[in-house]
Amino acid sequence: MIKSLAAIADGKGNFSIHEILVAEPQGDEVLVEIKAAGVCHTDWDSQWWGKPLVMGHEGAGIVKQVGANVKSLKVGDKVMLNWAIPCYQCFQCQEGNQHICERNSAVTAGNKISEGHATFTSTTFNDTPIERAFSLGTMSEYTLVREAACVKMHVEMPFPSAAIVGCGVMTGYGSVVNAAKVKAGSSVVVLGSGGVGLNVIQGARISGAGKIIAVDINPLRLEMAKEYGATHTVLAEKSDKGLTEAARVVKSMTNGRGADYAFECTAIPELGAAPLAMVRNAGMAVQVSGIEQEIVIDMNLFEWDKIYINPLYGKTRPQIDFPILQDLYAKGELILDKMVTRTYSLDDLSNAFADMHAGRNAKGVILF
Repeated sequence: MIKSLAAIADGKGNFSIHEILVAEPQGDEVLVEIKAAGVCHTDWDSQWWGKPLVMGHEGAGIVKQVGANVKSLKVGDKVMLNWAIPCYQCFQCQEGNQHICERNSAVTAGNKISEGHATFTSTTFNDTPIERAFSLGTMSEYTLVREAACVKMHVEMPFPSAAIVGCGVMTGYGSVVNAAKVKAGSSVVVLGSGGVGLNVIQGARISGAGKIIAVDINPLRLEMAKEYGATHTVLAEKSDKGLTEAARVVKSMTNGRGADYAFECTAIPELGAAPLAMVRNAGMAVQVSGIEQEIVIDMNLFEWDKIYINPLYGKTRPQIDFPILQDLYAKGELILDKMVTRTYSLDDLSNAFADMHAGRNAKGVILF
């Protein structure tokens, strides 16, 4: 067993830093020394998931040991981690939907966290087995994951930049490229310019969108949006229910019709229908942020021929998409280094969460 400092959520709304024990890898398992872990709203939420767990689902590090059945990795490899771990054999994986694997998905079976491979036998806290969030638990010096959770880094990239690929970057970029398939020259509106929204914006830029309109209530976020590719910005008001007034502004900027595509990236249930008000007839609205609450939608918003989709995690196929993102980064097309606004020690996780909630960071990262 290997000793590892980790952030532990108690399931009741609190976390603390403690030492855990991580087992040596067996079978297709890989022991990864975590070098950087992204800080996400989901990590904050995990404190209330009703059970103790090792926090964190974005990470990058170095392979320290491999199990006997591991074929694609060796000790010393640099890897970025992916929380949607495919089995490659179930119906959805065979259909190409590896992000919603029927065996390993952390969310598609209605679970907030996965009881994935070896979760309860490989990690212990106070002599008791403890779950790792999304079968990763990246807010720990060491973690034990399946080989399928690792994607080898084939370009030079700082670990903080690599760590954030495995959630917000892939979700935003993939929602544009894989799910909506945004066309060159089209118009795109993005509701919310946080970590996911910024990656929707740069996904639209990389796709060649002609007009990219960022909508937010935070002027600082809108300035960030310009750096990532927004051609226009709309400063919305908190009192603008359903962003009705913002939608009028967007339509005035898009020949009175509305945008070709609209992406909701706020995670605010009241704005779940807002992208429908932003798109033209036969346009596409994309719910990116993962709203799961019940909402009421005026069906008039669907008129006419509008499409509303709710993709998970950018429909990623990790062994295909993550290398593409690495290549885009190497070419200077995918902005990652600047997105890591600030880094923190594990002991400073409380401040990382505070900065995240205040909107001060595009992305905060824990460094080990």
